[in-house]
Amino acid sequence: MDWNRYRFRARWEVAAAPGAVYEVLARAEEYPRWWPQVRAVTPLGADTGVVRLRSALPYELTVTVRAVRQDPAAGVLEVAMRGDLVGWARWTVAGGGAGTRLSYDQEVEVRKPLMRRLAVPGRPLFRANHALMMRAGRRGLVARLEERRQD
Repeated sequence: MDWNRYRFRARWEVAAAPGAVYEVLARAEEYPRWWPQVRAVTPLGADTGVVRLRSALPYELTVTVRAVRQDPAAGVLEVAMRGDLVGWARWTVAGGGAGTRLSYDQEVEVRKPLMRRLAVPGRPLFRANHALMMRAGRRGLVARLEERRQD
């Protein structure tokens, strides 16, 4: 087992139309407004930017993301990542009953030296840190969708 490789999967349901959800998720530069652990997004071009992340543990991750798929018809947003994390992340947005079903999938290798040194003992903490970040992201997304509904 490579202790520096992670595969994450989150499934959310939100009470909003898929198009509205996709639109919010497609605006990565606005993530810091509603997702507390996304500290900053600095655009470098039309489909590339630098993202700074920090959750509960006392370290920050910096990654350069590049859009590799933006398909509103299929409800897919996918990015390639390099920097402290190398790999990819994908949102899939689909209609589901009274709202939207979201899937977040991510496969990465950790490149941040501190995290690599702590790979074995820190792995459960790193996974819990990610889970906390995702939980806060869901809350923030729901709040952002509600704000937009009221505009």
